Amino acid sequence: MTETAAGPASARIADGLRRQILGGERAPGSRIRQEDLAREFGASRLPVRDALRRLEAEGLVRLVASTGAWVERLSLAECTEAYLVRERLEPLLLGLSAPHLDPEALDRLDDLAHRMQGADLETFLRLDREFHLLSFSAARTYALGDLVLRLWNSTQHYRRAFGLLVGIADSTATHAEHHLLVDALRRGQVRDAEELLAVHIRRTRVELARHPELFDGA
Repeated sequence: MTETAAGPASARIADGLRRQILGGERAPGSRIRQEDLAREFGASRLPVRDALRRLEAEGLVRLVASTGAWVERLSLAECTEAYLVRERLEPLLLGLSAPHLDPEALDRLDDLAHRMQGADLETFLRLDREFHLLSFSAARTYALGDLVLRLWNSTQHYRRAFGLLVGIADSTATHAEHHLLVDALRRGQVRDAEELLAVHIRRTRVELARHPELFDGA
């Protein structure tokens, strides 16, 4: 693909801003000022605007015409809906991926499941994200993978807030489900893996609904 003049700079800005948002450095609903980004990354407004459009497509940024840009924020109802959609789409995506996961990928999943145990929250969130996205990575899809990634991005902050509240990094149920998922994938039990994943997502949705204080304007 031929890059535009803004391409390399916009990719650099998008990568940096994406890390900030996913890492919790920028809170949901916080204003993103183009002039500040341009100054921070040593770039002009053109690549900044391109980077913001990229992150909007990824579900991390909300752009309002003639007004500005904000880090995406969800209400409790929006987050609940996102998790309901994830409960249905992620097992489908996993089912498409599972037959094509090679032994190296399965070994990596097993390693990630073990490394999440005893990790601090930020490390857990990073490894958990890698674990699930890797489990989907062998699926051959046109749009489903991008849609699931967008849902993961838009709910990232609420996973962190929830994790702080309930100590998810130390949750024995969470770790057990990760190990059971790897075992099902190794055995080729795709339906079992799909059902485990649906339960895994549903448990988080139900617990989040018990804590409306995590959502501004809920």
